[in-house]
Amino acid sequence: MQHEARIFRSLADETRLSMLCLLMQHQELCVCDFMEVLEITQSKASRHLRYLYNAGWVHDRREGLKMKYRLGVPPGSRRARQLQVLADVMTYHPEARALKGKLNRWLANHPPSRSHKQDPRPGIRAGA
Repeated sequence: MQHEARIFRSLADETRLSMLCLLMQHQELCVCDFMEVLEITQSKASRHLRYLYNAGWVHDRREGLKMKYRLGVPPGSRRARQLQVLADVMTYHPEARALKGKLNRWLANHPPSRSHKQDPRPGIRAGA
């Protein structure tokens, strides 16, 4: 039960939920994307992303000076099912939809040098 408690604690924060919702929309995002869309500082973004990383929700990679994050949930796993429930809940949530729009506007107005790819897994998409 300790493992499950840690998993649900990782979801018990609005910033972390928002980050997961954003990652369900795009395959990979950098810290600067989270900072802009969520209107948070770099330290707050990094702290919450590290929490999600330690809980096993995301993977990271360095690209030059930037840290990029993507979902780290294996397809078909219990975690993927939990993420799907979250996606279903957030599909019609007004704040989640607003975040999706804000992210899309932000990405449309910034250089495509960053590899912002849509998540090819249709089963893990909130607000689609």
